Amino acid sequence: MASARTRRAITELRNRTRAHRAAAAERRTLAQAARRVRTSARSLATHALATGADRETVKGVVKALRTAAKKAGVKGRRSRIRRTANGFKKRAVTVYRYTREQVARIAEQYKPRKAEYKVVRAALLAAA
Repeated sequence: MASARTRRAITELRNRTRAHRAAAAERRTLAQAARRVRTSARSLATHALATGADRETVKGVVKALRTAAKKAGVKGRRSRIRRTANGFKKRAVTVYRYTREQVARIAEQYKPRKAEYKVVRAALLAAA
């Protein structure tokens, strides 16, 4: 049987590995979103993720950006995707994709109150 010191060392290495793996996954997600936004029209959520915001902040920002898009009269390119519901039964859903210029126009209309949302808005405006 391994000593207590060895078990603690193994546990420490395992936890450190998990943390590094999670950080790498987060960096990959950010890099992927940024690359996709540069290449073609994407969803508002992808644009917001490309700014480096966390997922909870992105959820709130995207809801507000959709409202701002209606006010600004900006209509994204319509697209159909197949979305799963509870892991099965794929169904067709209509989604909208926006270019960086369109997102910048929407962000101009958007007047956030929360500090995190203001940071995301500034990044969206700077990206255009």
